Amino acid sequence: MLNNKTKFDLEERTARFGENILNFCKNIYLTRYNESLIKQLIRSSTSIGANYMEANGSDSRRDFKNKISICKKESKETTHWLRMLSTVLPEKKDRLRELWKEAQELVLIFSSITNKL
Repeated sequence: MLNNKTKFDLEERTARFGENILNFCKNIYLTRYNESLIKQLIRSSTSIGANYMEANGSDSRRDFKNKISICKKESKETTHWLRMLSTVLPEKKDRLRELWKEAQELVLIFSSITNKL
């Protein structure tokens, strides 16, 4: 599994990412076009950290790999919702691009972890 330094950094990083998404979303005026996208984005982005925490508490290597796999899937899903939001919120495109880059980095991190298991 991961050493304590890596574990802490990724726990903090995924938590901070979820917080950044929440802070971004709370300032968006809801419309019929963006409401469901924002709800999906919040679900997927905050799920990354929650599943990573579960992975670190797993009882077996198989359970750890499964939870990390979910982290990867949720990170990928988050990139999708960020892309869709950039369509309906073109004025927020720069911030959405920053969030997308972080979500994509998380995809790559979790992909690397699953490939090493």
